Amino acid sequence: MSAERHRESGSAVVEFIVLGVVLLIPLVYLVLFMARIQAGTYAVSVAAREAGRAYVSSVSGADAAGRARAAAALAITDQGFASGQTLTITCDGSPCLRPEGRISATARVVVPLPLIPSFARQVIPLEIPVSATHVSTVDRFRGSP
Repeated sequence: MSAERHRESGSAVVEFIVLGVVLLIPLVYLVLFMARIQAGTYAVSVAAREAGRAYVSSVSGADAAGRARAAAALAITDQGFASGQTLTITCDGSPCLRPEGRISATARVVVPLPLIPSFARQVIPLEIPVSATHVSTVDRFRGSP
């Protein structure tokens, strides 16, 4: 009986290490993946909100779109997304900056899955698009542009 015990001693440690690695690697990857998705979600949410604010607070309609795009780009770049970003701005009437006019800003970013080599990205699309929309209202007491 003692020979049997001696022969299996240490196998529990090996099993624990193997199972730990097999379960830990996917868990760590899942955490990395969810963190990037959360960063993308936060980036588009803040970008849409700030783009709408920048648009409705601009002095003239000529520079409003540029201000909105700069604010959105700053928010998205702050979260580490340099490419794959778009911003769409629409308004509910003409002119856009009239009192109580509603401006809709939609930000979109493509979140790549982490730690995937570029050759695999060419074969299978390994990106998740994330978007957010924010509606801003022009101040009621704003003068006509």
